[in-house]
Amino acid sequence: MKSISQFIFLLFLVSLFSCQDSPKTPSEAAPAQPSSPNIVIIYMDDLGYGDLSAYGATELSTPNIDRLANGGMRFTNGYASSATCSPSRYALLTGSYPWRNENAKILPGTAPLLIDTAQATLPTMLRSKGYHTGIVGKWHLGLGDGQVDWNSRISPGPNEVGFDYSYIMAATQDRVPTVYIKNGFVDNLDPNDPIKISYQENFEGEPTGKDNPELLKMKWHHGHNNSIVNGIPRIGFMKGGDSAKWVDEEMADRFLTEAQNYVKAHKDGPFFLYYALQQPHVPRTPNPRFVGTSGMGPRGDVILEADWCVGEFIKTLEEEGLLENTLILFSSDNGPVLNDGYYDDAVEKIGDHSPAGPLRGGKYSLFEAGTRVPFITYWKGMIDPGTSDALVSQIDFFTSLASLVESDEEVGDSQNLMETFLGKSIEGRDNLVIEATSRTALRQGDWIMIPPYEGAPLNKQVNIETGTAPTYQLYNLKTDLGQQTNLAETNSDKLTELVTVFESIRGRNYGNIEQLELK
Repeated sequence: MKSISQFIFLLFLVSLFSCQDSPKTPSEAAPAQPSSPNIVIIYMDDLGYGDLSAYGATELSTPNIDRLANGGMRFTNGYASSATCSPSRYALLTGSYPWRNENAKILPGTAPLLIDTAQATLPTMLRSKGYHTGIVGKWHLGLGDGQVDWNSRISPGPNEVGFDYSYIMAATQDRVPTVYIKNGFVDNLDPNDPIKISYQENFEGEPTGKDNPELLKMKWHHGHNNSIVNGIPRIGFMKGGDSAKWVDEEMADRFLTEAQNYVKAHKDGPFFLYYALQQPHVPRTPNPRFVGTSGMGPRGDVILEADWCVGEFIKTLEEEGLLENTLILFSSDNGPVLNDGYYDDAVEKIGDHSPAGPLRGGKYSLFEAGTRVPFITYWKGMIDPGTSDALVSQIDFFTSLASLVESDEEVGDSQNLMETFLGKSIEGRDNLVIEATSRTALRQGDWIMIPPYEGAPLNKQVNIETGTAPTYQLYNLKTDLGQQTNLAETNSDKLTELVTVFESIRGRNYGNIEQLELK
């Protein structure tokens, strides 16, 4: 009996040490990927490809956003769908090219809701998989039916297209109404001081930036000379609602606090938060804590302010024990612009900083800087740090996230690039149609083709090249990232190939002023 017991004990020891010495396969060693992580989209407004130190900026330091870029996957070929705001936000939430919707253009503050309430959206898809959904920040996708009564419930809006909670500004910081809207109601509105809004004519007795420059603390340059709120002239006319009007310098803190509170309230998850910051869109109004910190005037200051906000938000995720179970997607709605309606020293104090980095163009432009933007995915412990040159777009968030949460919902333009976003694949899209002010172009492989369009080659108001020309443009971005050498005439085979692909996606009626004779 003793010898048998010793033998069994010896077998146990051999088995124990054998298990300890056996190497694990990569699949066994890797942590299991949760099917329902929290999802956060952090969306900047007019942030350029070269505005972050993680993307090569040397005159600005953005350590908190860099933490996401250096600790996650930094994409060098990441695109917004459009070189302007509303179309990009439409594409992000619907997974559809904005040019498919003729109304997906820069919207006035009184525009009706752009997204059909029956349309599939990111929040409706995620809500169907058990997510609580929230938006905090800039909306600019229209509200109501175009005849909004700002003094009662405003509907339809974010809550009717999938968001369980919404705390937004209706349009942009430079447009009326200059109020916050919480779940369809103007926040802190005094019913005895009702709001009136018009984009056609002023209300009797109300001062304007055009007629009352002595009341201004920020001088308008173009297009921003209507109602004055907080010493800043806006687009559109507003009367009443004084108790509800925001203080511009407090906006970043307000949206940050709302985003933090949303996380704390829904930390038991899963939750989806669309955190849409207003920086560095005009009017640039940094909190006094950040005034002068960049040396570049208000534009640089609000970028540093936004970086701080991102850092504080990440700190909240850490404090609540959520960072390891939260996928963060960071990007911008379009490229950069300096003077976009106000005199704020953005041009005069730019110094050696290049908001577009090595790219040509900017906001409103078909050139690369209009739509190629900072694009980062971060998931602590799940995404290994790295850089990817894969071609990716915000349009792909819909189908990719659907795959992540095991939803079978898809939309036609959105592709499943979840493995690429997680850094497990180097494959991106084959091609992408980009858009700027209702004009479209094709990116495919290393090439970009811009069809001929009517229009001035330079937007003189903002001093940005539009990318329009009377003839076709063809650039090899691998060898000519700055788009200086048009190869359309010398490489007719490649041009013909790209035009054929473009028209198979876009159709032939896309506004060009001449058609290429394909041979």
